Amino acid sequence: MREGRPGGKVEGLRKGKPRILVRAFRTRYWRPGTDFIAEIIKAIGKHARDGDFLAISEKAICTSLGRIVDEARIKPSSLSKALALWVKWVWGYFLGPFCHLRPETIAKLRSYPIKEGAAHKQVALRLTGLLTALTWGSEGGIDGSNLPFSYVSIPLEPREATRIARWIAKQVRSKLGIHITVLIVDSDRTYRLGPLYISPRLTAIRGIIGGLGIIAYLLGNALGLKSYPTPVASSRPGIAPELALRLASAA
Repeated sequence: MREGRPGGKVEGLRKGKPRILVRAFRTRYWRPGTDFIAEIIKAIGKHARDGDFLAISEKAICTSLGRIVDEARIKPSSLSKALALWVKWVWGYFLGPFCHLRPETIAKLRSYPIKEGAAHKQVALRLTGLLTALTWGSEGGIDGSNLPFSYVSIPLEPREATRIARWIAKQVRSKLGIHITVLIVDSDRTYRLGPLYISPRLTAIRGIIGGLGIIAYLLGNALGLKSYPTPVASSRPGIAPELALRLASAA
């Protein structure tokens, strides 16, 4: 992504703000053990320029690093079983409608599988804590979409995500001779509450209050706050949250 020039494809255009030109790159599916640096270099090598921004899916990185868990092997606790019932009954009949969730989502919550759900909640409790485990899905960045069977990807800690973003930028600079800003992005939402940005999950971006779990989710959805995908970390120290959120949305 780069600041816009006439004639290019424009994403995220808003009056009074620089345009963002977006190019999407296709790679093969990143499995555990994939050399994602090689995949990135191969994909962007002929297109990237100095000053560009590169947004990368956190889940793709986590999968390639082997940060995945088979929830079929997890033994749920009494608390995680209670949380599965919480999703089925409280989210299905009260909080779901309160947060204006779509009817098809509410229908799925009301048929939430208790056994599998309890195992998932056990993983969420262990890795992200109670506040995020109280949400109905994608707790703290834990994500099972596009993964086989009962596997889920485990989100990066903010410091680790920053280290990886800087490492990717350093490798691009070393191999291609260009300076870019790397942004690791998650589809979980960040919400704008007046002058504040709040997120259910942790993020390394300064200016975003992360780790609020169900509190941020309820506020964001019940009040209909403007939301964005969450920038998890950036290779550029001190990147403005407004810019990081615009880039995450454009990606």
